[in-house]
Amino acid sequence: MNTKKHNVVGHAPLRVDGVEKVTGAALYTGDLKFHRMLHAHVVRSPHAHALVKRVDVAKARAVPGVRAVVTGHDFPLHTGIYLKDQTIFAIDRVRFVGDPVAAIAAETPEAAAEAAALVEVDYEPLPAVLSVLDGIKECAPLVHPDMDKYLVESWITPKPGTNICNHLKVRKGDYAGALAKCKHVFENTFSVPQVQHVPMEPHISVARVDNAGRVEVHTSAQSPFTVRHLLSACFGLSHGDVEVIVPTVGGGFGGKAGINLEPIAVALAMRTNGRPVQIKATRSEEFYATVVRQALTASLVSGVDENGRIQAQKIHYLWDCGGYGGYGVNVVRAAGYTCGGPYSYPNVEGDSIGVYTNKPVGSAYRGFGMQEIHWALEQQMDRVAHALGMDPVEFRLINCLKPGRTTVTGQVLEEGSGRIDLCLEEVAKAMGPRAERSPFKGRGIACAVKAPSMPNNAASSVVLKFAEDETLEILISGTDIGQGLATVAAQYAAEVLLLPMEKIRVRMRPRTDLSPYDWQTVASRQTFATGNAVLKAAEDCRDQLFQMTAQALDIPTGEIAQRLYLKDCKVIDRQSDRALSYESLVMGFQFGDGHTIGGPIASAKCFVPEGLLFLDPETSQSKKPVATWTFGTQGVDITVDPDTGAIHIDRLVACYDVGQVVNPGMIRGQAFGGMVQGVGTGTMEELVLDPVTGAPKNASFMDYKIPTALDIPDEMEASFVETPQPDGPLGARGVGEHTMIPTPAAIANALFDACGIRIDSMPITAEKVLKALREKAEK
Repeated sequence: MNTKKHNVVGHAPLRVDGVEKVTGAALYTGDLKFHRMLHAHVVRSPHAHALVKRVDVAKARAVPGVRAVVTGHDFPLHTGIYLKDQTIFAIDRVRFVGDPVAAIAAETPEAAAEAAALVEVDYEPLPAVLSVLDGIKECAPLVHPDMDKYLVESWITPKPGTNICNHLKVRKGDYAGALAKCKHVFENTFSVPQVQHVPMEPHISVARVDNAGRVEVHTSAQSPFTVRHLLSACFGLSHGDVEVIVPTVGGGFGGKAGINLEPIAVALAMRTNGRPVQIKATRSEEFYATVVRQALTASLVSGVDENGRIQAQKIHYLWDCGGYGGYGVNVVRAAGYTCGGPYSYPNVEGDSIGVYTNKPVGSAYRGFGMQEIHWALEQQMDRVAHALGMDPVEFRLINCLKPGRTTVTGQVLEEGSGRIDLCLEEVAKAMGPRAERSPFKGRGIACAVKAPSMPNNAASSVVLKFAEDETLEILISGTDIGQGLATVAAQYAAEVLLLPMEKIRVRMRPRTDLSPYDWQTVASRQTFATGNAVLKAAEDCRDQLFQMTAQALDIPTGEIAQRLYLKDCKVIDRQSDRALSYESLVMGFQFGDGHTIGGPIASAKCFVPEGLLFLDPETSQSKKPVATWTFGTQGVDITVDPDTGAIHIDRLVACYDVGQVVNPGMIRGQAFGGMVQGVGTGTMEELVLDPVTGAPKNASFMDYKIPTALDIPDEMEASFVETPQPDGPLGARGVGEHTMIPTPAAIANALFDACGIRIDSMPITAEKVLKALREKAEK
């Protein structure tokens, strides 16, 4: 085992002459121009739950400039990435405030908005389910009475006749028997609200359908091939008749992982005689009418023996999936098989349950359910440690996963699986000894783990090809949404081919007709998956250079490995010192008499994780359910203002086991960005709905707070442990989402250390802290 700590210092990408220079590799995006483009406006439901009795669009069609009006009866089609429970437009009922009912395409945005205001919809309001605790009740109104008719993936388990859209069970050992023998038992409940992704660029799509019925979609999305697949399935089209193009994306955080506005744009474009239609969410619509992070209610029971070892753990997660399953049903699944976090329990009873409500649609969000469950798990660990009189770090070290221990699904961690214990020890060391205790100053710590949530056959493919001047072009279809994929791809190719970075161009504008296939840009998988594919393709290109050089220099095939090497864009023979430049080889080598061998050097390779096994449908036990585990820890020092309840973060320290640091500057940026985003969700972010109507109350930046420069911690530090991933590209594993997961729980634990108060519901706002301080004083 080769395990070491890596402290990072680095630089950010530069922008030179209008071209973003990513560590020397140029990233090209291109400009989009749409002639005679029409503008869309969506008619959305003002009700959280209602029957749709009538939709009259006659007045809307009469507005000058209107070119198309469509409703659910025009396109009675279902869509959904895992559970096809949503129609493009509501047909018989609406299921949340903002549910699309109709859409207009017009010459100007103003004409479209005018026509939309004239659409007459008769609703019959129904009782709304606005709480996950109400939605799980047997007597709850059904959000989806026709659930039994939906198409669904085999590993998603909705329960018709209820509001349960997915339920994953984890059963390991004998929980009840072990709990009965435990010396200490602790039970607590925690909650997390819905929050918005808040990308800089709201959702936006442009669709065009030509006279042959071929669909072209330009969209701000994380996963172009998934968008193509879902559009093809929805409209009954061949994949060959749907092209999806993704330009530079202005932020995603999971909110653009699946499909959203694209079906509406395509439906309108099918009625506009070849003219493109643009649809974009307003900033207000982005908050509630696209997708949000799901809310969670988590109940935990921990049984502990006399040595501080957790022997029995019960975990019950209730996920508020909103009006439709969307990506949320898979969040439910991922939270289920990771329900124990970075700890090893011999006996587990876990249930992760997704519940329909009449709230905005839940979806993927950076961390994919992991920040939410660690909010509960890490506070539980802290509470148990304090109740037992143990140091929180020591208690975690006793119970954490490490090589040889098993996860909740029974997977035995191997030496190369990552080390949470080393991250924990590194953060504790970096935080240093406690200064003399001061009132309202506290320190907290929290751990985290996340695996890439993806199908066992999730593939990434790439194409590498040389140009005549030995410039290397890398074609990939992963979407660079700020994680630095272009830089990583260039670095891996440069590592194998010993090319200077300025000779590498990464083509990053995925176009499903022309670009190599990639499953999705989610799950912190691109460095792992695309990185592996790039390495394989680069190695193939290197082998082609060697083979052609061997022919040109008359070197026996069996001697290639010993004699040939790369240096300064040349292939050199150790024995004779003869050398051929890449430029003389990449288009085929020509001898002095004119005859040529070889041809253009290029390679197409793919990567699919090996050895993944399905979960047992009853117990979720599996020897290898996921490709990798990435562990990490954060520690925080805070100061609490006793007069206002405001929390000031003095210092935030993080350490993650990433297998291998690929780019020190970028990983440092990822860490700091995630930490600040964690501060936001932990202390201020929450989508607030009217408890009676389900209408959003803070769908604007005026009322929905996100971190500003004033909220950034005074000090932030990031370090990295490197335990090489056996099948990772040069040992690396993903870390893009992980950096925000433990932050809220660490702050909550620091709050208890500072004031002796606990906040069970995220976010930890000043109002909640002040109320708790006053209640404590009264007691």
